[in-house]
Amino acid sequence: MPFATTDDGVKLYYEEVGSGAPIVFVHEFAADHRSWEGQMRHFGQRYRCITWSARGYPPSDVPETPESYSQNRAADDIVAILDHLGLAQAHIVGLSMGGFATLHFGFRHAKRAKSLVVAGCGYGAEKQETTKFKGEAEVVARTLLGEGMQKFAEKYAYGPTRVQLENKDPRGFAQFKKELGEHSALGSANTQIGVQGARPSLYDLVEQMRALTVPTLILTGDEDWPCLAPGILMKREIPSAALSVMPNCGHTINLEDPDQFNRLVGDFVVQVEAGRWPQRDPRAVRTSITGMEK
Repeated sequence: MPFATTDDGVKLYYEEVGSGAPIVFVHEFAADHRSWEGQMRHFGQRYRCITWSARGYPPSDVPETPESYSQNRAADDIVAILDHLGLAQAHIVGLSMGGFATLHFGFRHAKRAKSLVVAGCGYGAEKQETTKFKGEAEVVARTLLGEGMQKFAEKYAYGPTRVQLENKDPRGFAQFKKELGEHSALGSANTQIGVQGARPSLYDLVEQMRALTVPTLILTGDEDWPCLAPGILMKREIPSAALSVMPNCGHTINLEDPDQFNRLVGDFVVQVEAGRWPQRDPRAVRTSITGMEK
């Protein structure tokens, strides 16, 4: 089995397929490397595609203490994958927890990013939701450690932004729930404590967003309620960002509507590779509604 080793000695299991410009897929909290199979098969026909299981997600190592997990670690683990494979740059595509890691990778390692796809990113970001979200992260961690992964999966899989997948694709949902139940309860609990519950609000990162010039695509489902306003925030503040909202979709957009997800990401990557992705025209952010201010 192929593994990359991080600077703190954690082994990360990865898979790759194809050749050409590299695309790296970064999974969400409730998933692992297997959740990107539809993208690995699709994009692997024309690109070099890589995905991996984050620390805490077997067959990657499961560090025993929450101190080994953080938002910065999640971003830097992308670097460990790139370094192990000898890649100077790559297109980085992340969903949810992976979307946060992708955004922070752009902040911390912009020169290593050909582009960023920040999908389903925003849980707990709004200021009025921060305290509630951190409290829920603690509840999730206690539930994982107290009840185990299988019982947790039976509850978590039916969240308000995940039932859309069940309604659209019952077989795909059953696979998602089964794979969630196979995760490490300890690794998932530590991820909740060290990454999810401790990460900064997107609304405190506006200055970093304004300095980001890497081509960026923000993707969200229109029923992924916690991510809608943060998606607009990122679109407004990142001068190289575009925003696309997928209709009748919840959180797991790469599983819910893989055709549309792949098309949006594919069109974006083609434009970036061609050198045709724009920076926003400053005239597009004038305070006047009509441009006819006095």
